[in-house]
Amino acid sequence: MTRRLALLMCCALWGVACGPAGPAAIVVGSKNFTEQRVLGEIVAQTLEAAGLPVTRRLDLGGTLVCDQALRRGDLDLYVEYTGTALTAVLRDPPDTDPARVLARLRAAYAAAGLEWTAPLGFDNTFALVVRPEATARTLSAAVAPARGWQAAFGYEFQARPDGYPRLREIYGLEFAAIRTMDLGLLYRALLDRQVDLVVGSATDGLIAAHDLVILADDRHAFPPYEAVPVVRRDALERHPGLAAALASLGGRLDAATMRRMNLAVDGARRSPAEVAAEWIRTGRS
Repeated sequence: MTRRLALLMCCALWGVACGPAGPAAIVVGSKNFTEQRVLGEIVAQTLEAAGLPVTRRLDLGGTLVCDQALRRGDLDLYVEYTGTALTAVLRDPPDTDPARVLARLRAAYAAAGLEWTAPLGFDNTFALVVRPEATARTLSAAVAPARGWQAAFGYEFQARPDGYPRLREIYGLEFAAIRTMDLGLLYRALLDRQVDLVVGSATDGLIAAHDLVILADDRHAFPPYEAVPVVRRDALERHPGLAAALASLGGRLDAATMRRMNLAVDGARRSPAEVAAEWIRTGRS
């Protein structure tokens, strides 16, 4: 009898240990710059607060690295920008209508089992940035002096059809020399006068912190770049609460808030996880 009871208990424990496992953790990714790290943390912490299991793969790489990881199933979701996906992933020509761009992306990605959720609330367009003493304030006005300027770009901007090739097409913009730099080094190079112009993003916190100037895109060369979580449909099916958790972020982040959070990381040297947690808790960074 004792042996029989022991055997039954072992079988019961074996059944608990080897019983059906819960759904795999949701793998949240991000690209490799400050804003993406913060957004990745905001998404991951929002899902965790909803009781969903999360694995982070932040700081993964550039646009095409994240896109391919999502399509392979190595990621379940990350935040992408509409104009970036339109031109760099789909290879479509730039389009200036935000609603039309988002509709095009939703239709194209659906065939791959991917869904664009609600936009987070801000547009992060490219920003051509100069020091305050520069006389030009628009891209059109910068065409003549730019022929004598040293410029610094990230690799994606130099190569993407909506980046420098687009500016050359629309404005005829040329520089004396172009340096390709890691995105984290651009503003230091500008402030140290190693270059005369850099290409960042409209939500970069260091722009306002150092009284730098964004040259206005007066001919509207750039498409919209709304920030939107893109998620695998099979992840939504595995986790019934995932769609609602992502929807709760829709429209909640404006450009000024994103700029403050980026500055908190790049200027005050706070961690993206800490900045994200404060925004989730208080609505401010």
